[in-house]
Amino acid sequence: MLDLSGGSKRQRLEVRQPILTNEDLEKIRAIGGMSDNPFRSKTLDITYPVSQGAAGMKAALDQLFSEAEMAVHSGDNIIILSDRSMNQDRVAIPALLATAGVHHHLIRKGLRTSVGLVVETGEAREIHHFCALAGYGAEAINPYLAFETLLAMKPDLPGEVDEHEIIYRYIKAIGKGILKVTAKMGISTYQSYCGAQIFDAVGLTTDFVKTYFTGTATTIEGAGLAEIAEETVKRHLDAFGNSPVLEDALDIGGDYAFRHRGEAHVWRSETVAALQHAARGNARDKYREFSKAVNEVEDKYVTIRSLFRLKGAAEDGRTSVPIEEVEPAVDIVKRFSTGAMSYGSISREAHTTLAIAMNRIGGSPTPAKVVRKSIASPRCRTATPCARPSSRWPRAASA
Repeated sequence: MLDLSGGSKRQRLEVRQPILTNEDLEKIRAIGGMSDNPFRSKTLDITYPVSQGAAGMKAALDQLFSEAEMAVHSGDNIIILSDRSMNQDRVAIPALLATAGVHHHLIRKGLRTSVGLVVETGEAREIHHFCALAGYGAEAINPYLAFETLLAMKPDLPGEVDEHEIIYRYIKAIGKGILKVTAKMGISTYQSYCGAQIFDAVGLTTDFVKTYFTGTATTIEGAGLAEIAEETVKRHLDAFGNSPVLEDALDIGGDYAFRHRGEAHVWRSETVAALQHAARGNARDKYREFSKAVNEVEDKYVTIRSLFRLKGAAEDGRTSVPIEEVEPAVDIVKRFSTGAMSYGSISREAHTTLAIAMNRIGGSPTPAKVVRKSIASPRCRTATPCARPSSRWPRAASA
């Protein structure tokens, strides 16, 4: 606010970018000890005793919310949510759940604008993790475990890369990734993205989302706090248990690359190979093999559509429409059309393939976007913008 003395009662602590090094976080943690300083920070532990099991997570969250509210009332204007205390005896609440829960609890209490949220977590390591934390209120994030992992890899990295450069490059890469994600949404600043929660939830119960991720759309029900807590405790036990298989490293899981006995994938070696043979050799038997493999995997609930079953007319109390009254496929495909997109979204080869496919089935391939030129050319002698179709777009047959 503006006042006659030229200074405001509220001040902001700004950082150049949202990813904090360990040194940056310690400066914020100790900021209250500086003289003539309007900032005070409070570190809140987001872990709880593993002996309480999955049932103890709700009580731990309620206590965390109460501590955050008390911290704001006592004058602390920076809250640090930390899972550094996680060890064999303490299990960490998922960082996103803790962050979103505190964020919305303070909103409901009318205190959110009085405090900043900083997250110190070992979970954040990928672009998606940082963007999700930011979307639910994290103004700054310290991925300490990612830093420690990278520094442990230093002997395997080029000799000219020192510890400072390793951390700098990781932060720069994460920053570029966040910028790319926000730019796709038309957002140009981290501040505008922070707390915007422009997400949809898939597979979370309405009551759970309403409490901890208030305002997020969820149209497909699924797991709630009990299931998430159980999964968290199981993962903790895997890390600190006595299993000889997990003695030296955690199970990779196969979330990204296919692993036997890992996460189920629609796209795996046999499906990709069958599709390639079918496309390159025009082999119908290979395509049937591909279709069968994909459908079998979908029966394991890999895709959302595999959760649905088409009901017959008799089940729904209706009468089937005679096949003679159904419009033939040759007339239906005339209404098919492909939307025009730029070469930045799909490649020239994809554009070409879509146009050829629509021409073959009798559909309507949409012409490419008009290319606007602002320089003089043989067809446009003026310096003003002129429009003409791109010559690289395959000509579409008239509908």
